[in-house]
Amino acid sequence: MRETLHEKISVNLVFDCETKRVTPKHLKWHGRPYTITQVGLHHTYRSGRTLFHVFSVSDGTMFFRLELNTETLHWLLTEVSDVLSD
Repeated sequence: MRETLHEKISVNLVFDCETKRVTPKHLKWHGRPYTITQVGLHHTYRSGRTLFHVFSVSDGTMFFRLELNTETLHWLLTEVSDVLSD
């Protein structure tokens, strides 16, 4: 089941200087850690002067949509679903 959220989360990411890519590796939601095994879409959008990065990721069981606010450097979980149910 797909659920729309607006919850603060913690995210660990890796920056690869050779490819110049940022990749989320782990997230923590409601105190539970998730290891990201697949990164799907990544896109950006602006709201006023603030740039947001949006990542669609999975841990193999769950799908997560993550948003990074580049002004505050805060992460939000905006969507979650059970991969097996969709």
